[in-house]
Amino acid sequence: MTILVTGSRGKVGSALVTLLHRQGLRVRAGSASPGDLTFPADVETVRCALDDPSTFPAALDSVTSVFLYAEPSHTDAFVAQAHAAGVGHIVLLSSSAVMSSDAADNPIAASHLLAEQALAAGPVEATVLRPGAFAGNALQWAGALRSTGALDLPYPQSHGDPIHEDDIARVAAAVLTGQGPRGGTHHLTGPQSITFAEQIATLSRAAGRTTPVDIRTVTREQWLESVSAFLPGEFARALLDHWASTDGSPAVLTRTVEELTGRPARTFGEWAEEHADAFRVEQTT
Repeated sequence: MTILVTGSRGKVGSALVTLLHRQGLRVRAGSASPGDLTFPADVETVRCALDDPSTFPAALDSVTSVFLYAEPSHTDAFVAQAHAAGVGHIVLLSSSAVMSSDAADNPIAASHLLAEQALAAGPVEATVLRPGAFAGNALQWAGALRSTGALDLPYPQSHGDPIHEDDIARVAAAVLTGQGPRGGTHHLTGPQSITFAEQIATLSRAAGRTTPVDIRTVTREQWLESVSAFLPGEFARALLDHWASTDGSPAVLTRTVEELTGRPARTFGEWAEEHADAFRVEQTT
């Protein structure tokens, strides 16, 4: 049995490769840039660029199951090649954003929805994982917490369900190895609904800050301007709309991680402790 893990440089993909390797399974780490991967020498690596179908045949050769990132541009071609190669099961990393009523028109959800639809239309059995926000998204605040200690947020009381990337990998490993059920769709969340302000306070404590973080509430327009250099406007506005819809509204949680792995999902506090160094105040001399 050979398991292909696409997107192996990502947080979930790299964690999954490590889990499967530790279980003694034959795992092939796929990436658009395999030379950048840093797995043990006995982990096979291969070029697999999901936007380049010419890389699919070699990546899928002799593979029995696949962990697939949601890159919709060539999902149908990937599934067709997987079927031709004898792949019997694909686990798709999608997003809970597809569960919204406007998913088809939402730039964040649409790509995941298209990948799900292409997979559903194909001949290979599929399991779909729909996690909420990754706990690692909090790294966007690391620079400010290390330096100025101030953050500008449009909706500080917006709730989320941050899930530890390792928990997504554990679910994927369970499903790929038969410890969890094959097929169907699984909504994955962290174990708590927590606001942005509460996440920042948690990070501050983990990093040992002695002064509170200054959270400044800004307008939508001010925030859009602040991210315009690196975030396309349509994506930024979609995020704002989502945060507005969850402002003061606790997230709906699931116990799917525990049900499929036998272990409770990790809290955001646990993630913060593991990554505390990224948020520690910079020392001046």
